[in-house]
Amino acid sequence: MSSPKAQLEKLPKGVQVLLALGALALAVFPFVPLTGSDFYLQMLSQMMILAIFAMSLDLLQGVTGMVSLGHAAYFGLAGYALAFITPADTPISLWWALPASALGAGLAALIIGFFVVRTHGIYFIMVTMAFAQMVFFLFFDNKTLGGSDGIYVYFRPDASIFGWQVVDLENKTTFFYFTLLLLVLVYLFLRRLLFSPFGRVLAGIRVNEHRMRAVGYGTFGYKLAAFTLAGTLAGVAGFLWAAQTGYVNPELMGFHMSAHAIMMIILGGMGNFAGAIVGAFAFEYVMHFLKDHTKHWQLLMGGFIVLVVLVAPRGLLGLGERLFGKRGGTA
Repeated sequence: MSSPKAQLEKLPKGVQVLLALGALALAVFPFVPLTGSDFYLQMLSQMMILAIFAMSLDLLQGVTGMVSLGHAAYFGLAGYALAFITPADTPISLWWALPASALGAGLAALIIGFFVVRTHGIYFIMVTMAFAQMVFFLFFDNKTLGGSDGIYVYFRPDASIFGWQVVDLENKTTFFYFTLLLLVLVYLFLRRLLFSPFGRVLAGIRVNEHRMRAVGYGTFGYKLAAFTLAGTLAGVAGFLWAAQTGYVNPELMGFHMSAHAIMMIILGGMGNFAGAIVGAFAFEYVMHFLKDHTKHWQLLMGGFIVLVVLVAPRGLLGLGERLFGKRGGTA
């Protein structure tokens, strides 16, 4: 379980300004003339998708104090859902494919969560990983479900309404802005949730679940709701990943994807969903940089994570709090 002292719910004004500038930079990036701009658009889109994925896990780990090593199962399930429901010769409607994929992942999280949220501590961690491995091998060993080769998604979803093309997701710039819009909406929703009565109960469960039960809260129901919602939001990210890459395979459900999400929220700072976004961008940027410069990138990546944890135990946003906290208030 995560420590209450590791949480960072409120940020100094200076950090908020930097985050706002970062959001503005994303918004204007497609207008910046760059060589290989399509490549960078796709890379930034993937970073934003992984930021949504990381925020969904932060709801569990950073807010509720439940560390899951199987969260990638819902990410991959939504991607597979899109692959299965997309016809081979025509695009599928975005307006029902996205809800269907996300809710399918949420339903799986509800069923699995009914069993796993009854456990605590290390047992919760191991059971979530066990269920995720079961889902992984269900797809890996089943040729009907694509097997180890995975499945292609031949068309991105169609966003037209009654024949009117609202947005063309086949266009890389349009898909970039669509992903940015969903990133902002998910962030605003989770921030509102964090300071709602429901979010305050989740934070109380993280600090002391026994005390929350003693004052009359049914913690099982709250944890199951958080687990289901986190799985649904992970499904949104998995849907976007499948739509962008046009391909899904069992590796999307693997342990390494869940571990990457955990490292992202630790790197950025738990308890504030902006930390998950910053952590996802930082993790992916450093990983791509190291991959381009050395074949021993995994060793250096591990050293980078250890260094950040030692220097900034509350993540990069926690480091920003130390630098800017005395210069202004928080919000």
